[in-house]
Amino acid sequence: MKILLANKFFYPRGGDCIHTIALKNLLEANGHKVAVFSMHHPENLDNEFKTYWPSALEYSNKKPTNLKETILRPIYSSEVKEKWNDLLRNFQPDIVHCHNIHTQLSPIIVQESYRRQIPVIWTLHDYKIICPASACLTPQDKVCDACIKNNLSVIKKRCIKNSLIASTIGFIEKSKWNKKKLNKYVFKFISPSLFLKTQIQKEGISTKKITQLYNFIDHQPSTINLQRMNYAVFVGRLSKEKGIETLLEAATNLKHIDFKIIGDGPLKNKLELTFTNKNISFLGFKKSDEVNSIISKAKFSIVPSEWFENNPLSMLESLINGTPVLGADIGGIPELIDSTNGILFKSGDKKDLEKKIYEISSKTYNYQKIGKEAQQKYSASKYINKLTNLYNQAITNENY
Repeated sequence: MKILLANKFFYPRGGDCIHTIALKNLLEANGHKVAVFSMHHPENLDNEFKTYWPSALEYSNKKPTNLKETILRPIYSSEVKEKWNDLLRNFQPDIVHCHNIHTQLSPIIVQESYRRQIPVIWTLHDYKIICPASACLTPQDKVCDACIKNNLSVIKKRCIKNSLIASTIGFIEKSKWNKKKLNKYVFKFISPSLFLKTQIQKEGISTKKITQLYNFIDHQPSTINLQRMNYAVFVGRLSKEKGIETLLEAATNLKHIDFKIIGDGPLKNKLELTFTNKNISFLGFKKSDEVNSIISKAKFSIVPSEWFENNPLSMLESLINGTPVLGADIGGIPELIDSTNGILFKSGDKKDLEKKIYEISSKTYNYQKIGKEAQQKYSASKYINKLTNLYNQAITNENY
């Protein structure tokens, strides 16, 4: 089978990128021919199809080098359209599998694929099709899904960078690539969580267009560590929506256990200066092998998010290593936790978090059972079987 993967970045920048890279390797390991469409970026992995990729656009730049393209690309880009069609003509894929494509690539590639009668599968890694700001957060970091009912909410609240211009572009983008078009152009959306599935159904995406499929982990520990050390671990971006400040405020009152914080982000310097307790260690960015080693020895991991997490990689990594999870009761987190592998606490509630840290740190867990069950549930083999079945359905569907 010839499969064309599309994602705006092609280096380990975030969960969507890590998943796309791992999926490319998994598909090729199973005998499929895979092409990649991304935009140029200096950190991208090398790829034989990079000559087809459009120019880079970083929306984090305060002074973009190409203002016209920056404004128009989320809505219409002749460069993206032409290069995408060149790749379609030359690679001739059986199927297109999109990932995080909004803004820098845009759903114009979905439209062009449909026009050429090439079926499209689209894995959703965030909430962009219902929220122009993608994270369902207001500038005050409050969870919000108001744009499901009224697209103008993004402008009223200045949800994108607290900017009227950026928020207006986001409004136009969502209006342009609306639910009517997406229902028409996409054969199937893959939702990595049940929670995201319910949210996009509220938006008006047809239920028959959505398949729920948890992400996979492309590696498995050879053994489950049964000897645990007296520390909890957090893995993630050091930013407000991840709940890291709430966690560290709770940790200052909990002297009976150590907290290892893995990750980088905009709050890094502030947090390191503020939380200097001996039981808190900031470890910075760590490579995957190091992260798994630290997780595998932890008594438990903590996912204290204060936004609608979808299917957090840090949770899957924890569970396959047999490490129980203390998770916030928000987004897709609760569906991954039961009485045998962790505990939930009220998102954003420091007192409840403190209470639940005491509770989980005093419990006895079957690490072996947690690990083995998670390894089966999130295995690459299970994922590829379901995905290729979905591909075959799309390719043989006469009504597409």
